Amino acid sequence: MCELLGMSANVPTDICFSFTGLIQRGGGTGPHKDGWGITFYEGKGCRTFKDPQPSFNSSIAHLVQEYPIKSCAVLAHIRQANRGKVALENTHPFTRELWGRNWSYAHNGQLKGYRQLDTGYFRPVGETDSEYAFCWLLHQLASRYPRTPGNWPAVFRFVATLAQQLRSKGVFNMLPSDGHFLMAYCSTHLYWITRRAPFGKATLLDQDMEIDFQKQTTPDDVVTVIATQPLTGNESWQRIAPGEWALFRLGERQG
Repeated sequence: MCELLGMSANVPTDICFSFTGLIQRGGGTGPHKDGWGITFYEGKGCRTFKDPQPSFNSSIAHLVQEYPIKSCAVLAHIRQANRGKVALENTHPFTRELWGRNWSYAHNGQLKGYRQLDTGYFRPVGETDSEYAFCWLLHQLASRYPRTPGNWPAVFRFVATLAQQLRSKGVFNMLPSDGHFLMAYCSTHLYWITRRAPFGKATLLDQDMEIDFQKQTTPDDVVTVIATQPLTGNESWQRIAPGEWALFRLGERQG
């Protein structure tokens, strides 16, 4: 299985600490050696870094790790291939335009019967079940909302019903974002933690590294991190139950 990482914050924040823990699992402390990727939203744009090489020794991953790009919404993924060869086009996150917004998505799991999904004009570039599912989701959204919707929480409630359908085809954990909202849908394993004042220290599970968030933040900062498995050992992560989902905007859980 792959692993997911997401971040939602109320001020532009770097994800270097959490990303450092994640990339160690990409061939170092974990078996997810078949590529990795990360997407940062900046205004209406987004920048994505991908590499089909194992993340723990990827020069590009080390560049991202040492270059503190600040963003309010981030998605990351490390891959253990089960559908599609190890190649750049099969690495996550995938990105497409819908309603004038860059939608990004990363998936953990394995689906059956995905080639029968009607993707409409959103055609997959690679071979993965993940990208097929993403294109199908966007096609369903575009069909449901021919014009730009106004009620965004309702849009993501609809996405959750679509995710339930995909879950019937196998394991379907996913993180989609339009740059404003970050959604987490759980099929088996997803955890989240919201950090706010008073900030404390955190220690990574996969590398000997500790950070004092009080020195890195202001009292008004709110940062939520979502991961397949908790990344720190001295904090209380909340689990999303299988079949449930959570929606975040500017670090806060919605609803």
